[in-house]
Amino acid sequence: MRIAIGSDHAGTELKSAIADEVKKMGHQVRDFGPEESAQGSVDYPDYAGAVAGAVAKKDADLGILICGTGIGMSIAANKINGIRAAVVWDEFTARMAKQHNNVNVLCLGSRTTPINRAIELLKIWLETQFEGGRHQARLDKIQKLEHS
Repeated sequence: MRIAIGSDHAGTELKSAIADEVKKMGHQVRDFGPEESAQGSVDYPDYAGAVAGAVAKKDADLGILICGTGIGMSIAANKINGIRAAVVWDEFTARMAKQHNNVNVLCLGSRTTPINRAIELLKIWLETQFEGGRHQARLDKIQKLEHS
């Protein structure tokens, strides 16, 4: 699987750890930055747009975005048509994000989620299958909202 990843300045350390884990799992990673050594702050919408854009264009199968809380990244990513981004913080939200909402961009908070916990949530999200059925009908309604 091809996974796009990006963060803001608050998330570079977690981004590096997540990218390493994704590679260990046998997936390809396209890192949209910033580098861990980057100086100063960066604007999260720039990275959310790049990662979500890659997923929307099918240049990546899934995306992962990291900022201090994950909230800003999810708001920005969800502005891109075809993106379903969600912040997850525990096993239940990681599972439901995929199972019921077929989330294609996982958002994590580097200031709210320790690295080991974030890796657990990543694995749950990647291993969970979308149920379809009544959930697909709801996603179809969300897609119609994108074009209204």
